[in-house]
Amino acid sequence: MENSKTSIIRKVLMALSGLFLVIFLLQHLMINSLSVINPDSFNEVSHFMGTNPAVQFLLQPILIFGVILHLVMGIIIEQQNRNARPIKYAFSNAGANSSWMSRNMIISGITVMLFLGLHFYDFWFPEIDIKFIQGDMSGMLEGETDFRYFKELQHKFVSPVRMGIYCLSFVFLSLHLLHGFQSSFQTVGFKNRKYAPTIEKLGNIYAVAVPLGFIIIALFHFINSSH
Repeated sequence: MENSKTSIIRKVLMALSGLFLVIFLLQHLMINSLSVINPDSFNEVSHFMGTNPAVQFLLQPILIFGVILHLVMGIIIEQQNRNARPIKYAFSNAGANSSWMSRNMIISGITVMLFLGLHFYDFWFPEIDIKFIQGDMSGMLEGETDFRYFKELQHKFVSPVRMGIYCLSFVFLSLHLLHGFQSSFQTVGFKNRKYAPTIEKLGNIYAVAVPLGFIIIALFHFINSSH
């Protein structure tokens, strides 16, 4: 009974952290979309997010904790599932009983986390160095009067290799979300018969539209960057 309760708690924690990250992804996409629509607005919003104490010292640690919690719970639950089925049934047709996404959530999840490490290397670590180690909170490039965020974003997508990695990672994110979005709602008890069709449609739209939005942004900056 205790193991069953623990397992349920872990699944709920993974679901809640997943839903939290879903909200963050949408917010992140909206801000990044400004880099395509209006670079000046993107610079201003990025500077606000990067210097606002509530964002930096409250929301940012919560976000990092949510990412770590989601990853750890996912690995633990996957290991539990494997231990519960120590013998692989050679004659069972797994594809007939479940989708590829549901059977390989840990693969798509780890791929997304590896991409997140690259994203931290590209953007978050340099930001921490500039703002908190060098002590430069101005948001300006040396010798210039414009904010640096848009130019730094474009610079990252000069390389076709990096652009390709980003796009491929968002494909895996889409695969992860196609199952994870609906699974999270089901775990926390929101996916009943009445709302299931709506949640399924919204989940599929989100799982395709949000990663596609990030891919379009990456392609836009790659095309418009100087080569």
